[in-house]
Amino acid sequence: MRILFNIFGQTLSTLWAHKLRSFLTMFGIAWGVFSLLLLVGLGEGFRTGNRKQFDSIGENVMFIWGGRAPAVQGNFSSMHWYFLTEKDYRDILTGAPDVRDADPVISRGDIKMVSDYFSTTGQIMGAPPKFNQIRYLPIADGRWINDDDEANKHAVIVLGDETRRLLFSGRTAVGTTILLNGVRFQVIGTLQRIGHGDNANQNMRCVVPYSTMRQFFPPQNTGEALDPISFINYQPRSRDLHDAAKIEVHKIIARNHSFKWDQPDAYDEWDTIKTVDQVGKIFDAMDMFLGSVGLVTLALGAIGIINIMLVAVADRTKEIGLRKAIGATNRSIMFQFFVEGAFLTLMSGGIGLGLAAAVMAALGTLPSPPGFDPPKLVPMTAVLAIGSLALAGVAAGLYPARRAAMLEPVEALRKE
Repeated sequence: MRILFNIFGQTLSTLWAHKLRSFLTMFGIAWGVFSLLLLVGLGEGFRTGNRKQFDSIGENVMFIWGGRAPAVQGNFSSMHWYFLTEKDYRDILTGAPDVRDADPVISRGDIKMVSDYFSTTGQIMGAPPKFNQIRYLPIADGRWINDDDEANKHAVIVLGDETRRLLFSGRTAVGTTILLNGVRFQVIGTLQRIGHGDNANQNMRCVVPYSTMRQFFPPQNTGEALDPISFINYQPRSRDLHDAAKIEVHKIIARNHSFKWDQPDAYDEWDTIKTVDQVGKIFDAMDMFLGSVGLVTLALGAIGIINIMLVAVADRTKEIGLRKAIGATNRSIMFQFFVEGAFLTLMSGGIGLGLAAAVMAALGTLPSPPGFDPPKLVPMTAVLAIGSLALAGVAAGLYPARRAAMLEPVEALRKE
């Protein structure tokens, strides 16, 4: 143990004697580790932030709106608008085996909302009671719409968090009434705030029973469509079946509106599953790129340490010869130089790791923009960096150490 402490002390004194050389070598490794961890941490914050944005919509949610289809098959200069109807919704429920559930939605953004205190305009959606099983709509206070509200066309409403804040400004909302274009509705519940940042648009959405919406605020400008709706939300039976479910929905809508189903331009839709997968692939590619850059940086740092240690061996040739002449073994010489290389590598890596963690912790105290989470230290990347540093330390210390240990005492003492 005493020998080990002596070697460690000699290592520190040697590094201190060449402060600038040691600092520049350590800076290269520390900067590589810091950059790798910080960039991957920022990427992971972006990934988790986007995942939460999609989670605030709902799990495996797919949207489809009315679109444009050719009036004459194959003639795209004769495109005409079509609007989704309740029949489309019912046919999807009964005729699409890969669709687990679906909901029709009537949406209006031109309805004025007035409370006893303030007024505002937001998006009102009419939806069935099971709508919250597809969409993420967590209740903050009160209750959600039930079957009785739907069956009896009750004039009740669930307020989004931003709408509640604007209409009641810190006052109790549940149990009070508001006017929607002059029609009195009772507030039965309020929603939790969802999403990141201000996200006012999403939190301005309010929900009333579908039957009530149909009665008081039906869709506008829908031509001669019977029982038109604004859009349909649906979910596949499993994530892997989303393409099959989409094709089934396309076939039903194309059949009901008299056009060929395999025309992608005829549908206005959003498959959140596909979007999430595409974003995930982008982040996976980015992680691989950043990881490769980081590993190359660490490898260059290891090469720099090897060069520094070889210079140290050349500078200390006479010292090595003298130590071997008075009885130092090849093993002790080799161990000392190996410790110097490993110490430089691991200490600089530890500094880079600590600096990256401190910067990410400081960034975590700042407000995050929409779609971003604070950067976080990714354990897998940290383990990879430490493992790579360990290998780099072995490589950086082993070759120069062996070079020093193989010197013959007589030849070493002759060198100037």
